[in-house]
Amino acid sequence: MTEPYDLITMGRIGVDIYPLQTGVPLAQVETFGKFLGGSATNVAVAAARLGRTSAVISRTGQDPFGMYVHQALKEFGVDDRWVTPVERYPTPVTFCEIFPPDDFPLYFYRQPKAPDLEIHEGELDLGAVRAARIFWMTGTGLCAEPSRSATLTALRARDKCGTTVFDLDWRPMFWNDPEQARPFYTEALAHATVAVGNLDECEIATGVREPWACARALLTAGVELAVVKQGPKGVLAVHRDGRSAEVPPVRVEVVNGLGAGDAFGGALCHGLLADWELGHIMRYANAAGALVASRLACSSAMPTESEVEDLLAHG
Repeated sequence: MTEPYDLITMGRIGVDIYPLQTGVPLAQVETFGKFLGGSATNVAVAAARLGRTSAVISRTGQDPFGMYVHQALKEFGVDDRWVTPVERYPTPVTFCEIFPPDDFPLYFYRQPKAPDLEIHEGELDLGAVRAARIFWMTGTGLCAEPSRSATLTALRARDKCGTTVFDLDWRPMFWNDPEQARPFYTEALAHATVAVGNLDECEIATGVREPWACARALLTAGVELAVVKQGPKGVLAVHRDGRSAEVPPVRVEVVNGLGAGDAFGGALCHGLLADWELGHIMRYANAAGALVASRLACSSAMPTESEVEDLLAHG
């Protein structure tokens, strides 16, 4: 790359093993599909599907699933140069159950440790991180060393240049105690310009739960734009300069709600890069998320520009 990336994400990567039957308990499922997975990875894929140049900083096992991850990233047009192998840990896999419209239990297989938590700060290309138009990191990256130090190092290197997004990404199974997470979330928020999270995630980061209170607390913590997802009530976005937008969800028949948030994230980045009006960004990101929720997979379900625009135009 001679030009800076539109987006560099840093965080989870792995393989999603999703049932090809819906409404069936995992113990009774007989057929599965294999897909590229991991929240930060899916955001990079979502942005690439919308025409943006993207790359991922992460690690896999040195195994066939790791080979598959590289193959899938290349097929999606996402740069994999900073996805490196870890010999002693297997590439993580994630299973889910699909009970539409709103029950999608996840089962993470990341023991004894996930390779994407073995990112070392000395291996980071801080020049590329600093130059990227958007840098996206996640709360999961803060849950263990050395990934925690590497993530905070990348944030300090950014020094709020361009747009730095903190995806609050709260996964309780990755932490011993919510109180353990809050100091690291606070430090990350001080270096970010945008925070994105649902009400549970915002509560972990700020200690409050009411949407407007969450937004105000995130702004006080240091970001310029707070994006609070409210589930069936839509999304609230509040900017430090006083602009705000509260947008209802796009109604679709939900097949699998997993991955909708990552599609929202990729579309959010697309809109921020295009410098759209805040309400339009939220409507566009909602539509992208809705399209993925209406499909079975995550990464391979990420929509194109024409698909998002068609949904916005025709419902």
